[in-house]
Amino acid sequence: MRTEKIEFAGAQGQKLAARLDRPDGTARAFALFAHCFTCDKGSKAAVRISRALADLGVGVLRFDFTGLGESEGELAGFSADVRDLVAAARHMQTLGSAPALLIGHSLGGAAVLAAAADIPSAKAVATIGAPADPAHVLDLLGAGLTKIEADGAAEVTIGGRPFTITRAFVEDARMQDLRGAVARLGRALLVLHSPVDAIVGIENASEIFLAARHPKSFISLDRADHLLTRGEDADYAAQVIAAWAGRYVAMAADRPAEAPDGAVLVEETGAGAFQVQVSVRGSRFFADEPVDVGGLGTGPSPYELVAAGLGACTSMTMRLYARRKGWPLQRVRVAVRHDKIAGQTPPDTFDRKIALEGPLDAEQSARLFEIADKCPVHRTLEGGARVVTGRLGGDPGSVTAEPDEHFHAMEAECRKADGAGARS
Repeated sequence: MRTEKIEFAGAQGQKLAARLDRPDGTARAFALFAHCFTCDKGSKAAVRISRALADLGVGVLRFDFTGLGESEGELAGFSADVRDLVAAARHMQTLGSAPALLIGHSLGGAAVLAAAADIPSAKAVATIGAPADPAHVLDLLGAGLTKIEADGAAEVTIGGRPFTITRAFVEDARMQDLRGAVARLGRALLVLHSPVDAIVGIENASEIFLAARHPKSFISLDRADHLLTRGEDADYAAQVIAAWAGRYVAMAADRPAEAPDGAVLVEETGAGAFQVQVSVRGSRFFADEPVDVGGLGTGPSPYELVAAGLGACTSMTMRLYARRKGWPLQRVRVAVRHDKIAGQTPPDTFDRKIALEGPLDAEQSARLFEIADKCPVHRTLEGGARVVTGRLGGDPGSVTAEPDEHFHAMEAECRKADGAGARS
C-alpha cells in the first residue's frame, strides 16, 4: 500500500490535514475513517485499521478534525465534526474516490452515524466503541464541566493533553438526537464494541443496535480496550469490516482480468505514474518503475521483466536438457542485468551469470553452459522479433500461440542439440 498526504477545506474553511491509504493496485472501494475524541489521524487504531483495509483492497481516507492534529482551527464540537466529515466525503468525490463505507471510532462512530444522511455515496456504516449519545463525551470533562458552564470556557486535560472547551461545545453535545439519526440511517450498519470497554460501556452498543433498522450486525471485540491499543484487535476489526462491507458495498472485482485470446494482459492501475497490473493465466503481479525515476517501486521495471524472462528460460532449458541426459543437476541460479552501452551496436546488453549446483563433472557443466545459449528467449533477443500492434478486443486474423509453445521450443532446442553431435 501507499499513503498520500492530502489537504482540503473543512466545513468552516480551515485547512484540514488527511492521509489517503491506497492499495498497491486498483482500490476495490473507498472508505472514510473518523477518529476518536481528542485523537487524530495518527492514532494507533486509525492507522492500523486504515492500512489493514488498504491491504485488503479498500482505500481509506483518515483526517484530523478541525482543531486537532495537523488541522487548522479550534476544537468546535460534535456538529462541526459531522460537517467536516461531509466536507471530507465531497473532497474524496472530487478525487474519484467517493466513500462507499463510513467507519468511526468512539465519538467518531457517533459522528459517522450523524453524517451518513448527507453522504449519498455511503452504502454502509461501521462503528467501533461508539457512544449512543454524543453527550457521553462530557463525562470526560470531570470537574471542569462545572467551570465551563459557569465561566463559558475552561482548559481541561483529557488523555494527558490540554484542551479548551467552551459552553457552546457542551450545549452542542447535549442537543444531539443520535438515536433518531440511527433510526433514519437507511444504510447497512455494523456495530463493533468490546464488552470490557471501560470508557464507553457495552450498553451503548445495545442502544445503537436496537435503534437501528435492518440490515444491522453486531460484533464483540472480546478483550479489546477502548482505543484498540493491541495491534491484533485493530487488525481483526479491519478484517471483519472488510468482509462484512463486501455484502453491501459494490467492491470492484479483484480476480485477475484475462485477455480474450489468452495473451499477457497489462493494465494501468491508476496508482502512481507508471504502475501496471500484469495478468496471465489466472495470476497477476505489478510492474513499475523505481522510486528514483518517479515510480512507486512496487514491481519490476519493463527491462527487468525482460531480464527475468531470459533468466527463467535459461534455467528451464538447462533443467530440461539435464533431465533428458539423466545428469545430477540439483539447482540452477541465473542472475541477469540489463545495460545500455553507448557506442556499442546494439547498445542493449544482457549480462547473464549462471551457477549450477550438484555433482556434475567438468564436461557436463561445460555442456550445460553451451545449452544456455540455445534457450528460446536468448535466441529471440539475439535474432530480433516483430511486434504487431492492433486494437485490444481481438483481430479476426490474429494468431494465438498455444499455451505450451515455449515448452515445445525449449524441447526442440534440446533435441536439436542432441542431434548435432552433443557430448554426453
